[in-house]
Amino acid sequence: MELIDTHAHLTFGELAGEIDDVIGRSIEAGVSRLITVGTDVEQNEKVLALLGSYDNLFAAVGFHPHCAKDISDDDLAALKEYARRDKVVVSGETGLDFHYNFSKQDAQKHIFSAQLRIAEELDLPVVIHCRNAFDEALAILDEFTGRLKNVVFHCYGGTCEQTEMLLEKGYYLSFTGIVTFKKSDDIRAAAKLVPLDRMMIETDCPYISPEPVRNKRPCEPAMLIHTAKKLAEVHDMPPEDFAAAVSRTSEEFFNLP
Repeated sequence: MELIDTHAHLTFGELAGEIDDVIGRSIEAGVSRLITVGTDVEQNEKVLALLGSYDNLFAAVGFHPHCAKDISDDDLAALKEYARRDKVVVSGETGLDFHYNFSKQDAQKHIFSAQLRIAEELDLPVVIHCRNAFDEALAILDEFTGRLKNVVFHCYGGTCEQTEMLLEKGYYLSFTGIVTFKKSDDIRAAAKLVPLDRMMIETDCPYISPEPVRNKRPCEPAMLIHTAKKLAEVHDMPPEDFAAAVSRTSEEFFNLP
C-alpha cells in the first residue's frame, strides 16, 4: 500500500527536531510522499528550507487565518515569490477560522482573498482551512468561480449537506484521523458521499493522531495508514484499492511527479 500525506506540519514542535526519523518511518509505513505546509512567515521559510533535502517532500506556503492580523503587503509579495519555488505544489493553507477568531474576521477575509488572487495568478491549487465559517468561506470562493485551478477543504468535518454543496462546486475534500474516532459517525457519513476521485487523506500532524494510536503524541505521517484503512472500510473496498485511488487523486490535484 502506497499513500500520500497531503497535509503535514513537519516544521512544528517535536517533529521538527527529528525530521530524518519521521520521514524514515513514513516511508517504511508506505507513506511515500508528503506535503509539508507553511502557516506564517517563519513557518513558510522553514518549509522551503527542507525541500532540498528530501526527494519525496513537497510544500504548501500560505498564511493561516490565525495570523492574518500580522500579515503585511510585503509579506504577501514575499509569499508570491515563495509560491514560485520548485516543489511548491499548492497555495495555503488559507481560509477562515471563526471558532477561535485569533485574528479579526475582516482581516481573515482580506488575507484569504489576497491569497486566492496569488493562487489564481500562479495557477496553483489552494488548500482551505475552514472552521465555523462555511458560508463566509464559500461566499469568498464564489467570487473566484472558474478562476482557481483546484480547491481542497483540508481536515474536513462538514455535514452531509455541506459535503454535497462542495462536491457540486467541484471542490475536493481531505480527511484526517478524526474519521477514525468512535464519535465521528457524521464525518464517516459525509466521507461515504465523496467519490474517490475527489477525496484525499492527510494527518495534519503533529495533531489528530488516529485510532488506534490516538493517545500517541505527536501524530506523524506514518500513522496515515490507520485513516486509510478506516476510509476503505467506509467505502467497502480493499485498503490497497482505496490507497491507489486516493493517491492517484492526490497526484493529479497537486501535479506530483
